[in-house]
Amino acid sequence: MADSARFTRFSPRTWPTWLLLALLWLVSKLASYRVALGIGRQLGRIGYRVAARRRHITEVNISLCFPNLTPAEQSELVRQHFESIGIGLLMLGFSWWASDKKLQPLSHVTGLEHLDRSLQQGKGVLMLGMHFIDLDLVGRILRRHHPFAVVYRKHENPVIEYAFSHYRTKHFSRAIPREDVRAVLRALKQNQIVWIAPDQAMRGKHSLLAPFFGVPAATTTIISRIARLSGAPVLLGFGYRLPGNQGYLFEAQPPLQEFPGESVESDTARVNLEIEKAARIAPEQYLWSHRRFKRRRGLPNPY
Repeated sequence: MADSARFTRFSPRTWPTWLLLALLWLVSKLASYRVALGIGRQLGRIGYRVAARRRHITEVNISLCFPNLTPAEQSELVRQHFESIGIGLLMLGFSWWASDKKLQPLSHVTGLEHLDRSLQQGKGVLMLGMHFIDLDLVGRILRRHHPFAVVYRKHENPVIEYAFSHYRTKHFSRAIPREDVRAVLRALKQNQIVWIAPDQAMRGKHSLLAPFFGVPAATTTIISRIARLSGAPVLLGFGYRLPGNQGYLFEAQPPLQEFPGESVESDTARVNLEIEKAARIAPEQYLWSHRRFKRRRGLPNPY
């Protein structure tokens, strides 16, 4: 099985991906943060022009979630989002290969006391995350203060899947496939921090429709279910790029009070609301190019 996976990773169709990873490695080693930002913005502007499908998805999401913005303001947010994607691509290389010394001046953290107090309960911490574009780099920042496990979705591209799995395992205490709930519960029982981002469209018996920016979205109930099974406190942990060349801020917020609540439905709606509040802090950096409003049983697909 391992030999087969290795053959797949090195088949000719994966060579462009390997070339991309090599370029990201070079940038992470040779470019300053300021230079990488400039290159990333230019890549994002190219992506805005050529990635018509992703641009359409982003436009639909932003029009649904920010109806109070004028058309011109929505278009500007779409352009800023693609610039953030370009920056995020280069920052992925920084998150995997940049030294701690290089990242230290870019690393800013607030709210660690909430993690410390929550861990004193001995039940682990379920850290509610979300898909800001630079989440791997922000993870490196948090790791300097606390080890933690990450729950992730396997990627279809074997090279990208190998890279994500390898470097997330290297930099974080554990990388857990999102379907392995038992591994999450074991980590919490060992009083570990487990990061889960439940803000992508999910379908199945463990999902339901819950409002996100006031729009019904297919949402996993995993945060509510694991909190009920484990008794672990749930707190919001996220990070985003600061203006200029300041770097990135990771923010841990106080644990959610009276969570889990009366029902899985109310818990899931609350989770979406907390993610929405965080996304509004740096809306251009949230992953709008994902089809967040697909898989809504009984409702039309807006894309």
